[in-house]
Amino acid sequence: MKEHFQLTVADMLKRKHFDNAEVIAGEAGLHRPVKWVHVVEVTSIRNLLNGHELILSTGVAWKDNENLFVSMVKEFLENKVAGLCIEMGTYMSEVPCEVIEIANEHQFPIIVFQKEVPFVEITQDIHSAIINQQYQKISDLENYSQSLNKRLLTIETYEDILQFIFSALDLQIIFRLKNQKYEFVPEIGWNEQNAIIDLIEGVNTLSTDPIVSSPIFLFGQDYAELFIYSKDIPISEFDLLILDRTATALAQHLLRDLYVEEKKRVEEFEWLQGWLEGEHPLEDIHEYLAENGVKAKTNDAAVLITKLIPFKEKSSQDGTYLKLLFRSVFEQNGFTVFFVEKRNEITFILLNNRTKKNLKERIKKAIESIQDSEFIRKQSSVKLIIAAGKFIHSLRDVHKSYQTAKETLRIQQKMTNKQIYHFYEDLHLYRLISQMSKHTDLQELASEYLQPVIQYDQKYNGKLLETLKAYLESNGSKQETSTKLFIVRQTLYHRLQKLENLLGEDFMEHEKRVAIEFMLLVHDYLSAPQPWRENQAR
Repeated sequence: MKEHFQLTVADMLKRKHFDNAEVIAGEAGLHRPVKWVHVVEVTSIRNLLNGHELILSTGVAWKDNENLFVSMVKEFLENKVAGLCIEMGTYMSEVPCEVIEIANEHQFPIIVFQKEVPFVEITQDIHSAIINQQYQKISDLENYSQSLNKRLLTIETYEDILQFIFSALDLQIIFRLKNQKYEFVPEIGWNEQNAIIDLIEGVNTLSTDPIVSSPIFLFGQDYAELFIYSKDIPISEFDLLILDRTATALAQHLLRDLYVEEKKRVEEFEWLQGWLEGEHPLEDIHEYLAENGVKAKTNDAAVLITKLIPFKEKSSQDGTYLKLLFRSVFEQNGFTVFFVEKRNEITFILLNNRTKKNLKERIKKAIESIQDSEFIRKQSSVKLIIAAGKFIHSLRDVHKSYQTAKETLRIQQKMTNKQIYHFYEDLHLYRLISQMSKHTDLQELASEYLQPVIQYDQKYNGKLLETLKAYLESNGSKQETSTKLFIVRQTLYHRLQKLENLLGEDFMEHEKRVAIEFMLLVHDYLSAPQPWRENQAR
């Protein structure tokens, strides 16, 4: 179909009634397409023209008025007429020089018949040719659509579809997935590519421009765009129809690809989730890694859970960039990364890809790089916390690291120390508190030691609990405690006296002090607000 173009003025000159016709002006415009033929013998024709008509006339309407003739030619140009055919001898003997100059300047063909010709027969002949060509276009379009639909069953990539439309139209094809680079079929030089891209991005193209496009929508969203570009030959209606059919086929193919990709993602999610739950034997794990092109240098690994806590109840966060950021940074620090995403939580499986076993130091370095990244610093709608599970030395023990990472996350959300990340191995007493809370009423146990202080604060707002924490953290240093609390020594002495009265004079002796410090941690752990409640309060 690449030779299947519109009928042009040049094609008209090959018809039987044009044997003795002569082009006297605008020969450079013989490529103009002809969509219809009009016989015009009046001067008011603006509302009769739709563009691309070949005008037949004896010139009777302007035979004695050169200015009117010039005005008519300008009106033809404004209405994108294909050309003007004039029968000489009856009313006109010559075409004015000014008309010829205008026609040459605008590449507007003027054809003269030196003797009388049958306008009716010319009209019938050309209209028959145009109508036959329209039927041929419909037939060719149907054949193209059927061939393309058959190919869709076996086509593996959208590049095959781009090649197919190029073979049909023999025009430059440009394709672009949203936010990706332009692709050219066939490939052309960088200078030509940039010129076309400038045309695409610099102007709003119309159907008569050398470049036209068809957007491709998936799920109501602008997903891609297909362009055709013709430098020399005007883009025809047939080209536009082919473009539209091809865009529809591309949408179907891309949708199928998305479906396959989503299905694969679901299967991958299920497999990785099974790995995190300890369901896969070591042989299956090595097979999965091999299929993904991963050759682990060690059996050391760790699981990280990253949680996005929105500051507002209905705020949401796209985790795509976060996953890319994590993958990039951890790969730079010697890890192979797999991840599983559920709601506002992303679980990362980190496989050590270096012979050194300093996992903790490298994970810390990676997290601090992420924390210092521009992306994280700009986040104002969510809070990021990271929980690292225990380090394991066998890939089949990933589930152990996962369980301890979940435990770390639970504990982390109840800690007063609100740093961005914690390691399971650093939690010490908090791990003990977490385990004890499953079997013992820690609230009652903490009350035995702290209830008098808590009740005093509730009644008098004495800030004794805050003072007790600071005093213990300062190892009994009164100067350091008063500095930390921003109070004068006399106020501190008064509070310490109250604490002695409530807790006993021996509250700083070793065993009792250790017990009180432990119960302070228990109190903080039990009284920490749940994340969702915290969000609602804000």
